[in-house]
Formats: sequence, structure tokens, C-alpha cells
Amino acid sequence: MTLAASIAAGTSFANEIGDAEAGEKVFSQCKGCHQLGAGAKDRIGPHLNGIFGRRAAAHEGFRYSKSMQRAGNDGLTWTAKTLDAYIENPRALVSKTRMSFRGMKDATDRANLLAYLRNFSDNPSNLPEAEPTATATDHDLDPAILALKGDPEYGEYLSNECLTCHQSDGSAVGIPSITQWPEEDFVVAMHAYKRKIRPHPVMQMMAGRLNDDEIAALAAYFKDLE
Repeated sequence: MTLAASIAAGTSFANEIGDAEAGEKVFSQCKGCHQLGAGAKDRIGPHLNGIFGRRAAAHEGFRYSKSMQRAGNDGLTWTAKTLDAYIENPRALVSKTRMSFRGMKDATDRANLLAYLRNFSDNPSNLPEAEPTATATDHDLDPAILALKGDPEYGEYLSNECLTCHQSDGSAVGIPSITQWPEEDFVVAMHAYKRKIRPHPVMQMMAGRLNDDEIAALAAYFKDLE
């Protein structure tokens, strides 16, 4: 299977949220090489705490293969799609990986495993946009709010508080990236926090301080941030 085909196959997983409890049982296939949870250490493979949003080969202190290092340097980041493709067929994604696992063909097992792994990245229940637990947010936001044209320069001025947590380079380690987020998605999400539809308490507080024009300005700034 080609790399492109592997990632495309992973899109079926993105539409489903796995069963983490069932995933714990599936993880028994991984325990020989990987650890999870409090006190987890690197073994034959690195521990998997905080794997979602981490760049490939970026876990400090572990000796990765040259192929995995090259993949990380090329931008491979562990998301639901890329992890799903890697677990299905490791060598299709990283041709000379040292991981000896031959692959997990059952899509349900992979979805359950990734839902379980997600529990060991930062507060998934408080990160509604974090894979693989992301779900679409329905909204009844006033079209006039969505039609506001934000001033990106003003958005840059307002962005300092956002960038105390979110990374300007778009990396996502536990905290989702908001760089190059489509304006409408950004605005809908911020108003969902203002209305306490989205549950993250810090984001509810931050969004509650902003008026409609300020949210539009931030959306315009982050949309084109490189």
C-alpha cells in the first residue's frame, strides 16, 4: 500500500470515535515495546504518553531510526490519520522503521486503540477539537457575526494572550493549533466558548472577554499566520 493510500484509508477512522475501554485490550499487542500512563518509560519503543500532536521522532532521549528522523524532519506529525496509517502498515508510512510490528488490519481495533492512546494526551475531554475525539459543532450563530470582516493587524495586537498557550508555528502538543484555521471555524468556535457550549473553562473565560469585532480580528490574523 502506498503512503497516500494508507493515509486515505485512515480517513474512515476520522469519522468514528473508538471505544477506549476496548482499546485498552487492543493495547496488549503493543505492551512488549511501549508503555503508557504514570511512570511510563521508553523500552524497545518510546513511551506513548502525549503522542497526539507530537512530531515524529521528537520525543527527547529516545534513539529513533534515521528513517523516522527523516519523516519527522519532513513534517510527519502524529494525528488520528497518520497514526492510523502507521499502525495499519508501519513500513508503508516509514519505509525503514525499526518497529517490527507487522500491522493491525482491523479498522475497529485501530480506532479503539487510538481512542485509548488519546486518553494519555492532555485532557482530551476538554479539547473538543483534538483528534480523534473531535466532533463537528452545530451552531445557530447570527449570519451578521459571520459576515464581519476582521482587521488582521488588530488581531495581531490581540493575539498575545492566545499565544501564551497556542504555538505560532502551528505545532500542536496537547493544545490544538489555531494557525491557518478558516475564519468561519474560528469565529464559530470562539462564540461556542462564549456561550459555554464548548466546555473548556479557560477558553470560556478568554472568549467571554472578547466582543464580536475582536473575535473577527483574531480570526483574520490567525487565518494567514505562517
